[in-house]
Amino acid sequence: MVHPLHERYAKLLVGYCTDVQPGENVLLNIESPALPLSRALVREVLRAGGVPHLRLIYPELLADVLELASDSFLDLEPGLELSEIRHAHAWIRVGAPSNTRALQGTDKGKLGRVQKRLRGVSDIRTQETKWCGTLFPTYAGAQDAEMSLDDYERFVYGAMFLFEDDPVTRWRNLHDEQARLIERLSRANEVRIQADGTDLTLSVGGRIWVNSDGHRNMPSGEVFTGPVETSAEGQVRFDIPSAVHGTEVAGVELTFREGKVVSARADKGDDLLQAQLETDPGARFLGELGIGTNTHIQRPTKSILFDEKIGGTVHLALGQSYRETGGTNASAIHWDMICDLRRGGTLHLDGELFQENGRFTL
Repeated sequence: MVHPLHERYAKLLVGYCTDVQPGENVLLNIESPALPLSRALVREVLRAGGVPHLRLIYPELLADVLELASDSFLDLEPGLELSEIRHAHAWIRVGAPSNTRALQGTDKGKLGRVQKRLRGVSDIRTQETKWCGTLFPTYAGAQDAEMSLDDYERFVYGAMFLFEDDPVTRWRNLHDEQARLIERLSRANEVRIQADGTDLTLSVGGRIWVNSDGHRNMPSGEVFTGPVETSAEGQVRFDIPSAVHGTEVAGVELTFREGKVVSARADKGDDLLQAQLETDPGARFLGELGIGTNTHIQRPTKSILFDEKIGGTVHLALGQSYRETGGTNASAIHWDMICDLRRGGTLHLDGELFQENGRFTL
């Protein structure tokens, strides 16, 4: 029997997030601890008339690749993966970590090579298919969030509005709220972010702001754009920890000149930070500026999917731009890092106060 909450979850992912239509091939990329959700997803895709293709991933898969893959493997074109994603109409990824620190001691340079190998697959998936990434609650996630599993499940499903009478209507309401923010942001040329350890200016003139309302991430709740690639000037400190494939990085400080990272350090995970910056030339430039709006998410959980949506924060991503924003930066990485503005931070648009202490002034 399928759990009723899993049915609501699957219905949201298939019906609202990816809008699966009859005859569409749907790749279900699911980490094995989320197996209870896989049946609900397969059944929901079938109800929509789609064709489900279930791909289960065991927790140690990437660690095994990093340990055992040869140079010839890492240099080999991912032909089968490319063929599969080219035939997919929709792609749903369900992360479910059993150990969020499994890659802490792995070769960081090799991790970058794996990312570069799969870049073409990622480009097709993000630019040519309907896609959504989400996170299934596990004990590992609960431990990172410093919650019991019961509390963490309530947090995760609450952030997705699954306890609301009509989750889809709630997401559409958030879309309308974010549209009002975008109306003002779209008239701005310069964004200035100020907080403890942060004073950074970015040009966003001519770029497109995207309303992230649950169609690409679940949960969501942000507006984002691609800043002009050569415009970042100043320094920024990211006071909320982030991670790349399970390796935690904290206390990241970056200095930008003409858009490029010219100085970088981290209190924790500095080796990963330096390795990621050397992935390719685009890794030292920004691909995204985002503003979190989800007030159901108020505390960091060490999961970027949730933490970048925290109402009252901004996040910047090193690496690949999203095409729909007008951004042109190209890289094998896209690494979001978060700056909390809720305690003394401000965000100005062309010198006009837009947000203070995490609250919009509109």
